[in-house]
Amino acid sequence: MAPRRVVVFPSSTELGPVLARLVTSRAQEAIRSHGRFTLGLSGGSLVSMLSRELLALPGLDCSKWVVGFCDERLVSFDDPESTYGLYKSQLFSKINIPESGILTIDTSLLVNECAEDYTRKLKKAFPDDHFPVFDMLLLGMGPDGHTCSLFPDHPLLDEEKKIVAPISDSPKPPPQRVTMTFPVVNSARCVAFVSTGGSKAAVLKGVLEGREGPAFPAARVVPTHGELFWLIDEPAAASLTIDVERLGSGAKL
Repeated sequence: MAPRRVVVFPSSTELGPVLARLVTSRAQEAIRSHGRFTLGLSGGSLVSMLSRELLALPGLDCSKWVVGFCDERLVSFDDPESTYGLYKSQLFSKINIPESGILTIDTSLLVNECAEDYTRKLKKAFPDDHFPVFDMLLLGMGPDGHTCSLFPDHPLLDEEKKIVAPISDSPKPPPQRVTMTFPVVNSARCVAFVSTGGSKAAVLKGVLEGREGPAFPAARVVPTHGELFWLIDEPAAASLTIDVERLGSGAKL
């Protein structure tokens, strides 16, 4: 298990370029190592940040990228709640990633069947892995400490066998989703959380410094053999007492 790095930036404006360079540096390493870069994406505010900053990089080449989704809402792709739909309009349509390199859910299926179908797609994309080993996962954290669609006190927190699990009772709408499980998340070679804003400060302290009672779901992300980054801004870091790194927009991780 590699050490956790908690990196604080003055604001999300300085964080964004460093995130983009982290993604592309890990992409270059992966392509040199095994010929492709596998990336798992999350939604929320990460969509606009990542899309903007990647598109600002000169000479971005995504022709050997394979992209999946850490979780996805079971809505049509033109619904504003669709993570794939947002990335398609803001990023995928503007880069040279092949269509075959984007692993999407089948929104026509019932949620249980959708999770099974997405499991088959991931197994096909990662035929040699018991649990898919992504080169990099980008995660966010909700104000309740959830990540992916793994929510506090939910039975899916203890799922150990499934690659992708269905959820029909998400406490955050829309209720029907599919999500990667912790065995997949913790198999990744690199996991980077992005968490910004003062509304995250209290829960972030509980995630990074511990709390009484059950750990927040986000605190259970501990890659077995991979890197773990927490990239946060000063407002989100306001309550932390642990040692952190402080960097600006020109930094490289």
